[in-house]
Amino acid sequence: MKAVSTRGKAPAVNISEAIAAGLAPDGGLYMPVAWPAFAASDFDGADSTADVALRMLAPFFEGDALADALPAICADAFAVEPPLRRFGAANDYVLELFHGPTAAFKDYGAGFLAGCLSALPRGDTPLTIVVATSGDTGAAVAGAFHGREGFRVAIMYPDGRVSPRQAHQLGCFGDNIRAFRVDGSFDDCQALVKRALNDAELQAQAPLSSANSISLGRLFPQAAYYARAALAHKRSTGNALNFVIPTGNLGNALACLLARRMGLPIGEIVLASNANDVLPNFFAGGDYAPAASISTLANAMDVGAPSNFERLQWLYPDAQALRGVLRAEAVDDAQIRAAVIRARDQRGEVICPHTACATEVLDRLRARGGHASMGDWAVVATAHPAKFPEVVEPLLGDAVPLPPALQAMLDRPSSAEPLANDEDALRATLRAW
Repeated sequence: MKAVSTRGKAPAVNISEAIAAGLAPDGGLYMPVAWPAFAASDFDGADSTADVALRMLAPFFEGDALADALPAICADAFAVEPPLRRFGAANDYVLELFHGPTAAFKDYGAGFLAGCLSALPRGDTPLTIVVATSGDTGAAVAGAFHGREGFRVAIMYPDGRVSPRQAHQLGCFGDNIRAFRVDGSFDDCQALVKRALNDAELQAQAPLSSANSISLGRLFPQAAYYARAALAHKRSTGNALNFVIPTGNLGNALACLLARRMGLPIGEIVLASNANDVLPNFFAGGDYAPAASISTLANAMDVGAPSNFERLQWLYPDAQALRGVLRAEAVDDAQIRAAVIRARDQRGEVICPHTACATEVLDRLRARGGHASMGDWAVVATAHPAKFPEVVEPLLGDAVPLPPALQAMLDRPSSAEPLANDEDALRATLRAW
């Protein structure tokens, strides 16, 4: 299958070429030219997320250079099964996506992307993965590519705007991984990545690709865990599963929408934003108006210009049509704190600030009553609460036990290099590496 740019000024390429490039040469984001249509019965016998991913993604890779490698890529990326379980009240569920090596949902997409790029032929020059992160993406990508021959990873994160444990994760790998603390916001880091990827002269000297959610190699696999959760729920209850998804850059939420678009038994999708309310304002009927991001307790969602909105507009050029397929609500810091406490007291759950955004929105839906409150709803838990002790522990008055993999990372030494918010500074750094 071919992929095309959302901006329509770049030639169509094979899916593997789109994954390798990261960003289209016209600055747009790659999207497949068609979407397969599935029935639930097409996944009979596919019980694991790896099996579901393989069946769902195979049509995109038919005849592609990665077709033969796809089974192994899916098996490796989904070696850890994300559980769907009860979330306190009846008909409430939580999809836990934080059981991977860096305790965040991005482990799945990063692992899949690393598998894809490793399976493609490369020259002698190392491929440098440039990644902007507001916390979790960088660690997941670093973990996926650490020690892989022929790859280097440059992580750019906003200095002082990620949690201390996230910052430690980003700088603890060493070897072929470098972390850079940028004097700016996540949106600034994201802009630096996009400009580097579009710099033809730099690409000729130091080949680059991306591991942000602008990459199809991240987007594809994230659709799989929604598909598997929805299929399992449908088989066991007969009901479609609705989702509340915490979101910043829109990649994870878009993946859920794409799974539903392909026929998986997914009901409503509601986006939970933090106080960066660009998306809630749009879905409430306002203009899409990117803004400077502000710092919140749910720092991984501190995005004022979500890149994947371009993909949404490409799929749904009519704004009203787009508002018909998604909803969005904003959650401020006070509501995040209250949701963390309420989840402990009423649901017996310890959750991270991002999951708290989704929990707050679910509680609102239930409280309002009417159609929106009916049915089975799943909150998407995107990160382990132990990554945010400075937020969670004072609210609960107790320490959050560390997962062993996270403890191992925190036991390593960590360092990050300062980087000016300047494309010339990044260019010089990458050339000199």
